[in-house]
Amino acid sequence: MIQQPVFVKALEKYAIHVEFSDGVKGRVDLAHLAHQGVFRAWDNGNLFEQVHISEDGAIAWNENLDICPDNVYLKIKGLSFEEWKK
Repeated sequence: MIQQPVFVKALEKYAIHVEFSDGVKGRVDLAHLAHQGVFRAWDNGNLFEQVHISEDGAIAWNENLDICPDNVYLKIKGLSFEEWKK
């Protein structure tokens, strides 16, 4: 099972710092999502800086915009899902 995020903070535009319950932590660049689809909302005011961990454990900005923490965890670890599953 992939660990749950316990801390998240916005860094410079489109990058976050995330810490997980097993001590894994790191910076994740989300610039590839910016200006596309639902992520266009980041362009409005200071929404990106409002990142938090939602009640269900997602990395979220509001009730309509979140990302899966599993993908963030694997990105920090430098693993694909298949590599982690082994």
